[in-house]
Order: sequence, then C-alpha cells, then structure tokens
Amino acid sequence: MSTHAHAHGDVETGVYGLMVEFDTPEALLAAARRVGESGYKNVDAYSPFPVHGVDEALGARTILPWLIFGGGLTGGLSGFAMQAFASAIHYPINVDGKPLVSWPSFMPITFELTVLFASATAVFGMLFLNGLPRPYNPVFNSPGFDQASQDRFFLCIEAKDPKFDLVETSRFLEGLGPKTINEVPF
Repeated sequence: MSTHAHAHGDVETGVYGLMVEFDTPEALLAAARRVGESGYKNVDAYSPFPVHGVDEALGARTILPWLIFGGGLTGGLSGFAMQAFASAIHYPINVDGKPLVSWPSFMPITFELTVLFASATAVFGMLFLNGLPRPYNPVFNSPGFDQASQDRFFLCIEAKDPKFDLVETSRFLEGLGPKTINEVPF
C-alpha cells in the first residue's frame, strides 16, 4: 500500500485514482457490489441516470436526513417561540379573555417555518456534503469521461482510499471485466 497518500491522491505517482468504464448499468452495479465487498471506501460511480442499488453497494451513507430533521425542528421551535414571545411577553393583548399563548393560532407559522428551515437545510446540506460547487474534478481528465452524461458508466477508486495500491487495485479492477481502465491524473 502506498505510504504517500494525501487528501487528493497519491503524491508519489501523481495519480488521483483508477477509473473503469462499463457499457451497461447492470455491469456497473455488479462491479460496485464487488468493490464494496472488497472493502474500498473512497469510491464513486458516474452514470447518465441514477442506477438503483449502486449507493448501497458502495456503502454510501449520509447524515443529511438527520440534518434536515434538525433544521425542521429548529424552524418549528423558533416559529412557535417567536409567536409566543410576541403575544405573551413583548406585546400582550387580552382579547375576550383568551389565553395569551394560544397555540392553535400559532400552527400555520410554525408549520411554514418548519418547512422553510428543513428545505433550506436540505439544499445547503446537500451542496456542502457533496463538496459543491466544484468546478474542477480530476476525473474530468479521464479519457472518455465526457460520455458519463450520455451512455457510459464509470467507477473510480480514489488513491486516498486506505486500501488503494496502484498495482493491486488495477489487478482487482481488471477482474471486474470493464471496457477500459485508466489512471486518473491530478
């Protein structure tokens, strides 16, 4: 295993990773399953459309649902608290003996702020967790990668993966039956 890996690849070889190309989504999914079972963690798949099961095969996990829940909870609580503070403390008006904190009347604003905070958290959380905006990625240098948005399916094992070894990983990828295998330079 290379001992000179850093956050963007392998300094010693100047390689970002190894990219394999497939003709069909079924071949990509089968390869993703084998790569995931082999213990590689820093892997990404590229395809012109979503391929069901690839994320699970590669062991992709995200905290985004928990962030969205937290954002929605924060929005709902802040909406309710804002209205309760305004009607009971900051500007109390007793109308026909009704309670100052009348929670049923607070529900529309509470709901709207829950949705607003949850959706904003979803958008900005997704952008942050995906590392976007990213105008440049070394995989763009891989030969034929421009077909990833049309009719080709790619899988890249990055050199920063703890299990990555240029020779051994290349042999492993050859066993997956890809159309091509390319080293991805920085």
